[in-house]
Amino acid sequence: MKTLMLTPCESDIKKAAAILKEGGLVAMPTETVYGLAGNAFDANSSAAIYAAKGRPSDNPLIVHICDAGTVDTIAKAVPDNAARLFDAFWPGPLTVILPKRDIIPYATSGGLDTVGIRFPANKTAQALIRECGFPLAAPSANLSGHPSPTTAQHVKNDLDGRIAAIIDGGICAVGVESTVVSVDEEGHVTLLRPGFVSLEELRDTVGSENVSMARGVVEHIGDGERVLSPGMKYRHYAPDAHVVIVEGSREEYVSFVNARRDENICAMCFGDEQGIKVNCVPYGITPAEQAHSLFDVLRSLDDISADTVYVRCPEKDGLGLAVYNRLLRAAGFETVRC
Repeated sequence: MKTLMLTPCESDIKKAAAILKEGGLVAMPTETVYGLAGNAFDANSSAAIYAAKGRPSDNPLIVHICDAGTVDTIAKAVPDNAARLFDAFWPGPLTVILPKRDIIPYATSGGLDTVGIRFPANKTAQALIRECGFPLAAPSANLSGHPSPTTAQHVKNDLDGRIAAIIDGGICAVGVESTVVSVDEEGHVTLLRPGFVSLEELRDTVGSENVSMARGVVEHIGDGERVLSPGMKYRHYAPDAHVVIVEGSREEYVSFVNARRDENICAMCFGDEQGIKVNCVPYGITPAEQAHSLFDVLRSLDDISADTVYVRCPEKDGLGLAVYNRLLRAAGFETVRC
């Protein structure tokens, strides 16, 4: 299969929509990461997404819409707190999990009776969904386990020849995937994956008493333990090198990596550390910078050929929690404290 490279122009959006209407797959830009899109109502399209990515079929696909009014056709019920979240954060990087209607096949929902729904802010994604006339199931457009793609070239590196087309919409603005929450019948909100919409913002919107964070966000879930979201079971984002998160002050981190300079290591640092005497790759000083560059830096580590990458631990609140969550999965939850 030859993978077409398309632009966000109107004629190419129409080409991409025609491919999707015929059951093909198209990688599209969003404000978070590139998504691998297929017809959310078509079980065969969803099966093709799993096959192209090499993704476990019990890991649900997020359904992308371009009109909040579409939710009622996809979800059986919308609690008041879910509607408050829509009003506050849509269009934007928030996915809300609700009980699904039968129009969403189990192939799309990963065998679950729930569905994750998102209204992306990216104008190209909105235009493509609108042109198709149906919602798009779209997980990240990468091979399963690889760092998520934030450029069209990342997608091409992973999926060239596996999918019909890629729409090049430039570098994604946010850089980490959407925040994912589930909302139960009583309106309680559970954070399953942190993202640009922070835990603090969720609590401000629906009340702290109505929001909790699932254990698997920052804690390792052991084999056989029940998880609230199947994606929590899998290792993600990992480069070829062994990744370890290092907690401690700037000075402690510098001392830690320098003590290992005789080994084949790389320091994945903030960029404001002075005196590092090993190969180092900065990934940003602020949480926003770190989120924006994280996956690009993780992908670049394979070109360095280090045996071990020691990552300076980011902040663990706000957007920093999302960065920390992704690094934990890249590191297989391995951390050391200086």
